[in-house]
Amino acid sequence: MPAVTLRLAQGSPCWTSLLTDDLEGARAFYGRLFDWEFSPGPDRLGRYVRARAGGALVAGLGMSPGAPGHPVGWTTYFAVDHADEVSQRVRECGGTVAVGPVQAGRAGRLAIAADLAGAAFGLWQGEEHLGWEAAGEPGTPGRTDLLTCEPPVAAAFYRSVLADEVRAAQAPGSGVPDPGEGYELLAGGRTVARIRRGEGPAPARWRTCFTVADTARTAALAVRHGGRVATPPARGAADGTGRGAAGEDGAGGRVVHLADPRGGLFSVVEAG
Repeated sequence: MPAVTLRLAQGSPCWTSLLTDDLEGARAFYGRLFDWEFSPGPDRLGRYVRARAGGALVAGLGMSPGAPGHPVGWTTYFAVDHADEVSQRVRECGGTVAVGPVQAGRAGRLAIAADLAGAAFGLWQGEEHLGWEAAGEPGTPGRTDLLTCEPPVAAAFYRSVLADEVRAAQAPGSGVPDPGEGYELLAGGRTVARIRRGEGPAPARWRTCFTVADTARTAALAVRHGGRVATPPARGAADGTGRGAAGEDGAGGRVVHLADPRGGLFSVVEAG
């Protein structure tokens, strides 16, 4: 698959990393699920490997520095020109910076922050490593969504911190902007992420989503290898085969929500 060679515009999602307490188990699970291969990555913050799909870098997996039982989860990183400056804007706008900014060897400079509702995200100032090298194809990153209880508040925060522009999303089929449908983040003149109202009492989070050829088949494979279908409230459960897997229809195709064997949440969307 073709590799991305140009630096992404500031505010564009550019990388996703899993922090887990079972790195070898995660390699086995995601390797089977997405046909990934792995190579060593920067170890400034602990053991870390990079995943490749068809030879292109697409994601990272790292070992949690804490004791077993440390929360497992994916973090979406956004491209920035100056990690230190953007980290300061995060603080000025009421967010927090939990890690960094810190140098990740010659790969780049990173920080891990959280917005007003506690949704964690990363900042990546790429140097030798600019980010993922493919997207929108099977085994690579797909859509990027923030699920939060107060989309207007989140929209104002990310407009100040990251995005060139934030606009109300359009109601399906109407072509009319409707804040009830959430918001779109724009960078470099294109929509790069969406802010949506989350379901139920779940904490705010950026949802990591990967593209696959068949969501039902991927859900069944995840269950077979120790994962599960993460069923939203008032939705049907999967039957272990992937048929009836809880999900939604949205821009880019059918989306199904899953969890890996250690509880790390992620989603898959069918390639359009």
